[in-house]
Amino acid sequence: MASTTAGQYSECKTGDTLCEISVYEQEVIVVPVLLLMAFLVTLVILLLLRYCPEKARCLLPSEGLSSTHTPRNKRMLRGIDAPLGLNALEGESIALDTAPSYFTFTTAPPTRASYNHDPSLGVDNLAFSTDGGNFGAAGSALANPRELPRQRLPEKFNRVTALLSSYSVKSDSSVSLYRARMENRNVVLRVLNDSASASESQSFLGFASFLSQLGPHPFLPELIGVVSLRAPLIMVVEEMENQDLLSFLWRCRQGNTGQDACEMTEKCIFTMASQVASALEYLHSKSLIHGNVKARSVLVSRMLTAKLWGLSGVYARKNQGANYIEDPGRKKWQAPEILAKRPASQKSDVWSFGLLLYEMVTLGEAPFAEIPVQELLQYHQRGKTLKKPNNCSNALHSIIKGCCQWKEQDRASLDEIRHKLQSGEKSANDKTVLRVPEPINIERYLQEAGYGQSNNYTVF
Repeated sequence: MASTTAGQYSECKTGDTLCEISVYEQEVIVVPVLLLMAFLVTLVILLLLRYCPEKARCLLPSEGLSSTHTPRNKRMLRGIDAPLGLNALEGESIALDTAPSYFTFTTAPPTRASYNHDPSLGVDNLAFSTDGGNFGAAGSALANPRELPRQRLPEKFNRVTALLSSYSVKSDSSVSLYRARMENRNVVLRVLNDSASASESQSFLGFASFLSQLGPHPFLPELIGVVSLRAPLIMVVEEMENQDLLSFLWRCRQGNTGQDACEMTEKCIFTMASQVASALEYLHSKSLIHGNVKARSVLVSRMLTAKLWGLSGVYARKNQGANYIEDPGRKKWQAPEILAKRPASQKSDVWSFGLLLYEMVTLGEAPFAEIPVQELLQYHQRGKTLKKPNNCSNALHSIIKGCCQWKEQDRASLDEIRHKLQSGEKSANDKTVLRVPEPINIERYLQEAGYGQSNNYTVF
């Protein structure tokens, strides 16, 4: 080989550098270029690892990034061991505003009036606060909706708009809610604000982990994915177009005949209640207590499928155990043992489920409306029960009474309730639409539901 190269070189005239370079082309050009390219690729990967770790993850082989102890059917989400069924969207990020904080938005002109100017307005004018705030004597006006985010969003999320404060997929002041389109479906984005503390971030990810481990159920809202690799942290949940069941029931009243009007029949009640009972039974099968079963904790889809929500309380109770403090704003729906400061049980959920049925058949009236919160336990001790509503059939009233028994052991089991509901659905009236003569009076409802007396209006 050396003699061949020397022979080629001897053919070059003295001082003919082009000839010499062509002879040594591989050594002079190809090898340095390959070395330079290798250096540049390494530099790019290092820069991506430093500033854009999620893109570097896409470039590098997955075997190089995954731990040898991580099962192949799971993916790690910053401390969350997510099952295969969870589409984690790890590579996505979302910028909701310009510096210094994506949490800051300009205020859009008001689009709805506050409810205290017109007591006949519907639930969309009821401003349940998300941060534990209180209502004044005349009530709080509905917060103005926020404008669209000003920065371009990832292609996964289209048509992002902020949700009004009346929407019931609520958490606390550390989370902002948005409606968006993702892969041809409507979703709700639960975005952790950049002002959140480390403990709030940990709680946010812990709740996401809890939902993923809870697993899919046809009557629990679907957790579609979690953006967890960089701020802002986002949970992507399916959107339930009819929002919460309480607002749906209020729209079914006689005075609401507009575009958002709806119709509720006895058969609808049996069907939706059976769906909620199935979800509640599923939670109980996992040794979990819901603790906040009520119309406002149920979400309704466009096709009138009912799904049980309000799961942040389930997560908090599971984590805090005996240290968990019941929300005083739920007293009208709480079982006697909870009012008596005894531990909640699965049969406590059965009691609240009976009151949910009462809300449905009365199209959103508060249970025990005439009884002040302070006298509620004594009222139950005297053996008093809910009055039978005018629109309530004997079969439905029998189920309500079976749920709302003073002694826990006397209450029906969820399996028995669900079978009664499914049996009653077959013969239930599907023609007569339930109506109530007058629309809801918001201020009166707040008092009757015990919010004003408990001085706490946190919904979820």
